[in-house]
Amino acid sequence: MFMFVYHFLWTLGLAFCLPVIGLSRNRSPVGRTGRRFAERVRERVAWKFPEVFLGKGNIWVHALSVGEVVSALPLVNSLKKEFPGKDVVFTVTTATGMAIAKEKLGGRVKAILTMPVDAWWSVQRIVNFVKPAVFILVETDIWPALLCRLKSKGIPSILVNGRVSPRTFRSYARIPSLTRKMFDPVKLCLMQSDLDRERLLKTGLNKEKVITVGNIKFDHDMALMSDKERQDWFDILGFDSSAPLWVAGSTHPGEEKILLGAFERLRASFPLLRLIIAPRDAGRSDEIVTMIRRMGLAAVLKTEVSEQSAKRKAQSAKRRVQLATRNSQPATRHMPSRDGVPYDVLVLNTMGELGHIYGIASLSFVGGSLVPVGGHNLLEPATFGCPVLFGPHTHNFVSMSEALLECRGGCRVRDGNELYDTMLRLLGDKEMCARMGDRAKGFVEKNRGALERVVEHVKGSMEQGA
Repeated sequence: MFMFVYHFLWTLGLAFCLPVIGLSRNRSPVGRTGRRFAERVRERVAWKFPEVFLGKGNIWVHALSVGEVVSALPLVNSLKKEFPGKDVVFTVTTATGMAIAKEKLGGRVKAILTMPVDAWWSVQRIVNFVKPAVFILVETDIWPALLCRLKSKGIPSILVNGRVSPRTFRSYARIPSLTRKMFDPVKLCLMQSDLDRERLLKTGLNKEKVITVGNIKFDHDMALMSDKERQDWFDILGFDSSAPLWVAGSTHPGEEKILLGAFERLRASFPLLRLIIAPRDAGRSDEIVTMIRRMGLAAVLKTEVSEQSAKRKAQSAKRRVQLATRNSQPATRHMPSRDGVPYDVLVLNTMGELGHIYGIASLSFVGGSLVPVGGHNLLEPATFGCPVLFGPHTHNFVSMSEALLECRGGCRVRDGNELYDTMLRLLGDKEMCARMGDRAKGFVEKNRGALERVVEHVKGSMEQGA
């Protein structure tokens, strides 16, 4: 009965989508924006697939958005090594996630597709197109119709790096019978932590199918930066590599004002301190720059700095040619002066660069935690041996945040005053800051290994079937 009602509602929704689907074939009435929207709708109802040939028995990996795509990167690499004879097909739900997937996985997987809506006709079309041997769902985003269709065809579905936030748990626990129906077609639920496993089991799922394997984010292959790479990044950003740099990543509305308040106070003791803010939604970058300038601070967007850097390189190359022509001494590499940086705060309005930016940070703050969002990935800065600060709201990353606190590789701050006090202490004691960073890096190294366990479970499930 549940699936009947579910399919009926999706069919009803299709009736409203059909007129929009046809828009992408018309040129005049809707304009370019309308056609792009219509094209997106056609992809979401599986009306259109890319022109790529897919054989049978592919490995299908699905990620909801940016965070899940990043989590899936080491998994895709391991799957390609373990199953060299099989193609990997990657699907994404959101447009931002698709942009990151194309940047990071383009050329490494057979196809990158938009995941269509979970309606019977869309599900049937995409399953027939992908022809999977296994379906791997990363972290979240349960699709009942798709999962049922896969099970009926004998194709195993596996939830990998599964997590259950308090909010999700409340919704699951509200109607546990519905939750069990949703998860029934899933062969295995491989969870990040014992807490995530316990939350899922409380809804009545079979204990045999819910297993704690750890967090595959610990196995992310984040290569350490060489001294040259670090200096290149400082040159691109226009910052002095000998001055302290604070990176605040994945920030949300309400957090930037707190961060900037602490930054202003810190500048009284550390005038060379610079701040990089990377909002979770890059579309907010302009409003953040406006806020910074209203506070009397100089601000710039990363894209503006990149343009300036390209011009500087072109001018520098031109000068070197001129000097060589005059038989002068070789030109020296341009380095920003200690007091000549024309901005105090840089706003990162690009995608896919935050991981590298953490690699040059003296200190980090991970957002979504000073406001009740639930926090974001604390491992990116920790991987580089960068001390990690975060707020009180980390309910989406409970195990990770508590473990970082326990090993003293991270620090929780309740508000702007605690943030200022902690930053002041760490900036004033370089040895303490370095020890904290080393402990954060050691924490990441100690917890590696989940990826290997996941691949073994995938291998076993493919041999057994659904």
